[in-house]
Amino acid sequence: MTPSPDNLVEITDVKFNYGEREILKGLTLRIPRGKVVAILGASGCGKSTLLRLIGGQETPAQGMVRVAGQVVHELDSDSLYRLRRKMGMMFQAGGLFTDLSVYENIAFPLRENSDLPEELLRSLILMKLHVVGLRGARALMPSELSGGMARRVALARAIVHDPMLAMYDEPFAGLDPISLNVIADLIRRLNDALGTTSIIVTYDVSESLKVVDYLYVIADGVVAGEGTPDEMLASDNPVVHQFLHAEPEGPIAFHYPAQPIEAQLGLK
Repeated sequence: MTPSPDNLVEITDVKFNYGEREILKGLTLRIPRGKVVAILGASGCGKSTLLRLIGGQETPAQGMVRVAGQVVHELDSDSLYRLRRKMGMMFQAGGLFTDLSVYENIAFPLRENSDLPEELLRSLILMKLHVVGLRGARALMPSELSGGMARRVALARAIVHDPMLAMYDEPFAGLDPISLNVIADLIRRLNDALGTTSIIVTYDVSESLKVVDYLYVIADGVVAGEGTPDEMLASDNPVVHQFLHAEPEGPIAFHYPAQPIEAQLGLK
């Protein structure tokens, strides 16, 4: 398939498994340039795996992953490294270096990928810390941060070099209501101001619907539904409706597949 210049990321018929467990079963989706796109789904549906495929940490068993027209899993190490320098990643668990201060954590990608003078580097770091409300915490170590503060530092590090593609893995988890609202709004404003393309992987429906241009719902290893927030809220697709409206009954099962409990307890 010929790549479209309108899309920064193109996932085509991707299959992926961990051992014998199938995670993605022919997933296809597109991330348009300059947009904020959410990928929603229940825990374990493959959302974080999809980000690892885009970043080249994993290789699909089938299908194609393109970023900026390049097939990620066909790149050699040097080419993949150059592509990754244009990406920013906020990891689900924060991923801060425990032996570096807040300031040095954010400085790390700049020191690794540029030769900026220290004065300019300092200005960039302080500006990014200011937008996440943690300029006064720059000297603290990760062990001195609350969970929500650590996630805000991780966000500042993800966008400190104004990346072409910013990926946020569960950016709203562990945040208090005030921080959550500020971070959601910040992702939207930064995307528009910098011309970045953003992918938000989350199960937080209410916050993602406020800030995204488009969303995908993943279930059973494929795209169950896609559209604008208004289109998805009005959808009569049973999977989409159940997930967006947090209904306990529906096609998305709560229990991981297993034998009937009566059989395992020896009652039958």
